[in-house]
Amino acid sequence: MLRYAVSRWPSSSASFSIILIPGMRKKTTSAQSVESRHRDPTFEKLMRHQKHVTKIATIQPLVYANPDLSVPLSFLSRLSQRLHLSRGAPSFLRKFPHVFSISSTKPLAVRFTDAADEVFRQESDALDRSKPEAVDRLRRLLSMSASRTLPLRAIFKVWRELGLPDDFEDSVIAENPGIFALVDNPNEPSTHLLRLVETMALPPVPAVERWRDEEYRQNRKDLEEIRFGFCHGFPPGMRLSKEFRAKTKEWQSLPYWGPYEDVGRVDFSKSRSRSRTGIKKMEKRAVGIVHEFLSLTVEKMVEVEKISQFRKWFRIDLNMRDLFLDHSGMFYLSTKGKAHTVFLREAYDRGRLIDPNPVYLARRKMLDLVMMGRRSSGCGEYDGRLESGDQSSDSECEEERAWVN
Repeated sequence: MLRYAVSRWPSSSASFSIILIPGMRKKTTSAQSVESRHRDPTFEKLMRHQKHVTKIATIQPLVYANPDLSVPLSFLSRLSQRLHLSRGAPSFLRKFPHVFSISSTKPLAVRFTDAADEVFRQESDALDRSKPEAVDRLRRLLSMSASRTLPLRAIFKVWRELGLPDDFEDSVIAENPGIFALVDNPNEPSTHLLRLVETMALPPVPAVERWRDEEYRQNRKDLEEIRFGFCHGFPPGMRLSKEFRAKTKEWQSLPYWGPYEDVGRVDFSKSRSRSRTGIKKMEKRAVGIVHEFLSLTVEKMVEVEKISQFRKWFRIDLNMRDLFLDHSGMFYLSTKGKAHTVFLREAYDRGRLIDPNPVYLARRKMLDLVMMGRRSSGCGEYDGRLESGDQSSDSECEEERAWVN
């Protein structure tokens, strides 16, 4: 494993330094490693707003479950702790007047604004149009399991990240009996497993192969040099030592089992104990699996706790959080919000997906509504184009304008 310690952003009189720790990870707790990690300001700003979008997504079904598309404010207040609204529902709702509308007469009721309703409609349409892609994502996810089987409850944890419709049991699984099958879980009564029953002539091609092909064709990289490599990128100001670069180059050329390779007969316990190279190959296989997992998500990010639900089924015998910290050139771990979230670095540029999909574009509009906060629409439209005109909170406008533009 490669690990380096980076000092925090220095003061004006201090020099920026980096210390390489070659070989195995220094003995620190996961919490210490998370706290001492290098923070990327772009991803941190993105997560500062994204955590609110996540909370809005949990409120949406509560509002839409009622015929009049509203819910009593008192009801949301009682659920504040469960919804992770630390300062209470009224405080959270009033932060985002472009998203929520609170009635002026008692009993107070909450509904979504016309702009928010339109965003949710666009997301629903995008999900409906993207069902073929959703089927393929689910097929690929199951293909990464050695048994071609995953617990249904684990998939329920990531249905939104995979761009599955909320009725995916009926609209995706039941509609494709030649691909998927629900079976009883023999180890846990009253639970189900989702099995891939489709026989594929060839395994799926991992997303990283597209990057390798581009590096070979467009950037004229040596084919053998990138054959087992991954895209790496570090934030501005992060200085890497020559020794670290050499270690990374050595790791890039290390062969490994791909995420869709059949490893059913591989005894990983023997591979781990045989040699340090065997341990590194095991780690690189885990990196390849989580890289592919993130590539399958519509926003190229997922909570660490959610992806950890698949460790056993993907035969990953490593701490996920440590894996992301050890490979910070590929992944960025953010601790904003209630849970830790990991991003696929190569998929983003200045806080936006480089190759957006229709579901992401719809959800991005909700993020833009959240970023407007209490500002009037003069400071920015919900399509993400921030413009001048708001005289009430210039400093906040300038900060968001600098980031988004």
